[in-house]
Amino acid sequence: MAVLTDPISDFLTRFKNAARAGKEEFNVPHSRIKADIAKILQEEGYIWKYEVVTGSITEIQVKPRYVDGRAVLTDLKRVSRPGRRHYVGSGDIPRVMSGLGIAILSTSKGVMSGGSAKRQKLGGELLAYVW
Repeated sequence: MAVLTDPISDFLTRFKNAARAGKEEFNVPHSRIKADIAKILQEEGYIWKYEVVTGSITEIQVKPRYVDGRAVLTDLKRVSRPGRRHYVGSGDIPRVMSGLGIAILSTSKGVMSGGSAKRQKLGGELLAYVW
């Protein structure tokens, strides 16, 4: 297996590709931050459920959400990368697609959506936009 320099981007790309291809589920290697991102995506309605599957390799099994045969996920964009981190304050958290999408942030209180971070007056690293 290849060594990834950006596992969050790999997770988001697999999610986007699986949703566009109409896959019922997809698997990614487990990490705590990817599980936290999957939890946010489930809370916001982009995936039906996710499950940590243990075996010889621990993986996260994710089931994208579809409505009338179309994926709820339209697109996503990775903002902060290993070579270029992007930090925002609580007042600078952007609205994604005029409120139709979400921003995912890594804050001092954990990974959370932009709306939750704004309500708690927390800033942090802007990981991705999802809409």
